Amino acid sequence: MGLIMSPAKNHRGGQPEIPLAERLRPRQRRRSLKRGMISFAAWAAPRVGRKTPLLRTFANSWEQKMRQGTEAEMRAGLRPPGVLRDRLDVGVAILRTLERALAEDRLSRNTIKKLLTVLIGDSMVSHGIYDGKVRFKEEHGVRPPGFLLVSPTKTCNLRCEGCYADSGPTREKLEWDIIDRMVRECYELWGGPFIVISGGEPLAYEDQGKGILDLAEKHPECYFLMYTNGTLIDDEMAERLGKLGNLTPAVSVEGLQEKTERRRGEGVFDRIVAAMDRLRWRKVFFGISLTATRENADEVLSDEVVDFYFDKMGARYAWIFHYMPIGRSYTLDLLPTPEQRLGMWQRAWELIRQRHLFIADFWNLGTASFGCIAAGHEGGYMTVDWNGNISPCVFIPYSPLNIHDVYARGKSLNDAWAHPFFGRLRAWQDRYSNEKNYTQGGWHGNWLMPCPNRDHHAEFYEILEESRARPIDEPAEVALHDPDYHKGLEAYNRAVAELLEPIWKEQYLKLRS
Repeated sequence: MGLIMSPAKNHRGGQPEIPLAERLRPRQRRRSLKRGMISFAAWAAPRVGRKTPLLRTFANSWEQKMRQGTEAEMRAGLRPPGVLRDRLDVGVAILRTLERALAEDRLSRNTIKKLLTVLIGDSMVSHGIYDGKVRFKEEHGVRPPGFLLVSPTKTCNLRCEGCYADSGPTREKLEWDIIDRMVRECYELWGGPFIVISGGEPLAYEDQGKGILDLAEKHPECYFLMYTNGTLIDDEMAERLGKLGNLTPAVSVEGLQEKTERRRGEGVFDRIVAAMDRLRWRKVFFGISLTATRENADEVLSDEVVDFYFDKMGARYAWIFHYMPIGRSYTLDLLPTPEQRLGMWQRAWELIRQRHLFIADFWNLGTASFGCIAAGHEGGYMTVDWNGNISPCVFIPYSPLNIHDVYARGKSLNDAWAHPFFGRLRAWQDRYSNEKNYTQGGWHGNWLMPCPNRDHHAEFYEILEESRARPIDEPAEVALHDPDYHKGLEAYNRAVAELLEPIWKEQYLKLRS
């Protein structure tokens, strides 16, 4: 398929330049070896079962290799040392999470297979399918996005306060054929086997008699993460999820019962607990999704909440989303204060390092993802909503084009990725981080403040005005023309920077023994 191109002249020496595929081959061989080890683990794990000493030996060996790799990266000095430390600690937390789940016999056979071979092997270790990655880089000069986020429907059976998607009883949805094609293109064009499904409520989606579980069944080569309120998960659905193995539900909560029902409605908490019982009984790999606001930021990672969901209910991971002032009845008053944000940062790393819990916070743990991953950043993502609007991120509700128009013109996701609006944001990410030109001891942008919209709003607003990307809903339109909104976010940026810049300089840029 044209992966090995004709030799090109090297501008520096006049010698033929080694084709990209050949240059990447040694690295690919190393990843293939790791991938082989993971495939063996996927085969052996159901047979080993609860034989904890064998699991611990394998996990210890893998952790040692991870630590050795991090030490080598630190000596090379191509990334801030604190960033490499954070990524190692998250990796160890993921490893120990899997070890616990296997030792407790909490995963079905198909879940083990898909989790290890597709999510861990293809997505995390190999960073995507080799042929798709090479083709993309040959054509565009950079690595492709790593995954796609699709919100197939705006429909939701709940009506939560401050919902970023402003979901509710509506018929707005994407056609099945469009979703199916996007999943296929993500895999084939980007080498991306990871798909995120958001909403609305994904389990309320149906088109041509098909739903989200049918999508996962049709694409066994992919692994799906689905954000769901959990209330539609019945016994039959839980059993099917256990058999599929390639779809993990992240169930949305706000803390315990009082905080969850204040936002989501009376009786919802008990329905969520019942859904988690069903998922645990069917040995489904599942987690929780928490929205941190000024009202609950001090609770979401408390011992009481963490112990309930991780120890009692069997959740294996937690995604934390700071409230973003977008969507239904948006307000700056619900943003976690800078002090609360710092407290959540400290608490998250305490849980990751001491209890080896897999916790992902896209703002406070931006170091683990190499900063902002929106707008089709290398290894990052783009999002498509129920009306087909293509946006940089679910928390940037502005779109320059629609997937229906892209496909009507005979184009693909690659053409959407190449739009100047997304290109401008990727250029900002590169310029802000200085990642590609960084050397040890040099300047590097603060990845504790990675979000262009919330952490660098003035710069984002300038890009938005120049690009003329349009709001995807009425709240985004109102916010766009609200001077107090922009002034408030800029003031918030300054207050957060005052707290986090010293931490970035002392704990991330300096090499510690």
